[in-house]
Amino acid sequence: MPAATRRALPIRLRDEDGSTLILTIFYGFLAMALILIVVAATSLYLERKRLLTLADGAALAGAEAFDLGAVTVAGDGSGAVLRPALASADVSAAAQEYLATAPHGRMEELRVSDAASVDGQSATVSLSAYWRPPVLSILLQEGVPLEVTAVARSVFR
Repeated sequence: MPAATRRALPIRLRDEDGSTLILTIFYGFLAMALILIVVAATSLYLERKRLLTLADGAALAGAEAFDLGAVTVAGDGSGAVLRPALASADVSAAAQEYLATAPHGRMEELRVSDAASVDGQSATVSLSAYWRPPVLSILLQEGVPLEVTAVARSVFR
């Protein structure tokens, strides 16, 4: 190897010192940001599913909030069909009672937005709560509002 090449080689290697450190720091930061985003998205999805589960239970409790004296018998030729008559006040009271007794973890500001019986046979319950990310909650201090609606109907056969 000529002497000029030997002298030039260490200078070229010294110029590239630390370039992989910058890339490593950048990719480490990118990986941490991606992990935090995935954790927050998963938490949001699971919180919404928990809220929907509570709304389903509250709607079912509301759909069963009728007096046996309010059940009507309708005949359609193939047999008698029993239909309960629901009142919106009974549906709302049953949904509130269900929400008070059901475990709901750490949901913040959980409340019944609407609970009614539109057609007298089915119960519609809307719940709302706020979600905050589990990590870096300082970015979303007020949280993200979540609202779900569930419909249930009691049927006698």
